[in-house]
Amino acid sequence: MAAALALSWRGRGRTAPNPNVGCVIVRDGRIVSRGWTQPGGRPHAEAMALARVDARGADVYVTLEPCAHASGRGPACADLLVEAAPGRVVVAAGDPDPRTDGAGIEKMRNAGIDVVENVLPGEARRAMAGFFARREKGRPHVTLKLATSLDGQVALPDGTSQWITGPEARAHAHLERALADMVVVGRGTAASDAPTLNVRLDGLGERTPGRAVLTSEYSNFAKLQLRADNPVWQHLASPEAIAGLADTDHVLVEGGAGAAAAFVAADLVDRLVLYRAPILMGSGLSALGDIALDRLDDAHGRWRLLESRTLGKDRLEVYERA
Repeated sequence: MAAALALSWRGRGRTAPNPNVGCVIVRDGRIVSRGWTQPGGRPHAEAMALARVDARGADVYVTLEPCAHASGRGPACADLLVEAAPGRVVVAAGDPDPRTDGAGIEKMRNAGIDVVENVLPGEARRAMAGFFARREKGRPHVTLKLATSLDGQVALPDGTSQWITGPEARAHAHLERALADMVVVGRGTAASDAPTLNVRLDGLGERTPGRAVLTSEYSNFAKLQLRADNPVWQHLASPEAIAGLADTDHVLVEGGAGAAAAFVAADLVDRLVLYRAPILMGSGLSALGDIALDRLDDAHGRWRLLESRTLGKDRLEVYERA
């Protein structure tokens, strides 16, 4: 299942509105085929894996319950598995889509296939966080990225911010972009930095996500001199407007302090990626603006540390909602 989950991450940011599923087929303790949801959502992971091998009697590991509904774009994966007749299907997490939601597992069991459920479900929900957020919260999953000094500054008083972190941390930040459907910045960042927000990693340039600017007034957005090489800038009038973004399940908020604060204040941040450089800046620009916090007690218990490691000279910490 861990191998299937790694394949699931491979499709993240490219499959919306379909989930980024991973699948491996095992025979005699050896992986004989694998698949992951392809860009645009088709083919599904199970279809890709089943097309490469005779799965009769084999074990199939899939990160999400196989879909039970056929569509104009392809057959239901549960039907494909019934036809393939594996001996066992191991599922990480159930599908909350009401068109499936247990029906896929029921189809396979009715066909005599042994189905094992809930194998690494937490890891599966994390890999497909945007898909679950859409169905459970009606909006994309939101990651907030911050790159700060040890004392929480993101720039000198004059706005200079290149570069706080080193090349390893910046490369990791580009990987985060590659896993997103949409990157969001505030109007100030868009106006002062004229950012490209593209993915500058060898072999991943085609994974540059869509880009949006957060500003309450469309007139402010229209006045921005945005990069001409980016045809996909969108306007967000508020953090809540992410719910209306088409084919967007994973949003990455990159800056600046006002945009970051707006998403935090709206309680829309699900994951926090913090790059901390070993420098002190003293007076400067803070990573966050006002988040309408009235009581210190309200700040505690909201975040759980998920990962912490060194990237070159910098420190990466990843938190998720507690």
